[in-house]
Amino acid sequence: MKKKIVERIERVFKGAANHNRVEILDYIATANDTTLWQISQELEIDFRLVSHHTEILESAGLIEKQYVGRSVMHFLTPYGKAVVDFFKILS
Repeated sequence: MKKKIVERIERVFKGAANHNRVEILDYIATANDTTLWQISQELEIDFRLVSHHTEILESAGLIEKQYVGRSVMHFLTPYGKAVVDFFKILS
């Protein structure tokens, strides 16, 4: 494999290597477009921690953010969808 591909795979797996981030990915997959507040309330995780984890997920290329008025909506990227599908196979 080319080095760039290996680095991309590493970034994706590091991004998903936390139980809270796995839960956040799964929630976004079911809710599709959701805000930090909704994620925080639904998963009962502190708002600041959710914000931190979504930054990591975005850096890993697993989610993307879209500004809608004053709200920031979160969506899975194609890589994020593939990771969620992979986790479903494991479970």
